[in-house]
Order: sequence, then structure tokens, then C-alpha cells
Amino acid sequence: MINEVVDKVVPSLEELFSSRGRVRILFILIKAGELNISEISRRAKLNYTTVAKHLEFLTQSSLLEEKHFGRIKIYRFRQETIFGRALKNLFELWETFQSNR
Repeated sequence: MINEVVDKVVPSLEELFSSRGRVRILFILIKAGELNISEISRRAKLNYTTVAKHLEFLTQSSLLEEKHFGRIKIYRFRQETIFGRALKNLFELWETFQSNR
């Protein structure tokens, strides 16, 4: 059922795709699985503060899961939700389309 997202707010498409940085972060986590904020920042070529704000938005939107290991936070893309699966499929389809051009 679509209500697999519990107690979270699903963002509008405009909110989700309103930032290139946010889209870049999603793409990185969809491909990598789990990463800490420093590695996401490095791969996205964005500063730490910007990445932290995007990660907070994406976590509150239930697209990411945040794990704590002491002071270290690991972020994981939540592909087990219907929204997460749909987004992953979109990114994979888009990547296939781009590589075939």
C-alpha cells in the first residue's frame, strides 16, 4: 500500500527535485547504498553544511534512514518503501537512457 511511509511527510516532486544538490545526493546514495556525510559531501562536491541540510530534508521525507555509530552518522537510501522503489527505478531508467545517447 502507498502508506508504507509511517509518520513521515512525502515531499512534492517540486520540493524533491528543486535542488541539483539534493538530486545528486539521492543518486549517490541510490548507487552506493550507505555513506557518511563526509563521503557524500566529497562525492557530491558540495560543502558539509549544504549536504547536512539536504540529508535532514531527505531523512524527514523518509527517503533516507540515519544510523548512529557513536558520533558518526551513516545515511542509507530506503528502497523498501514504494516511493523509494519508484525513485530508484526512475534514476536507473534515466541513467540507462543517458548512457545510450
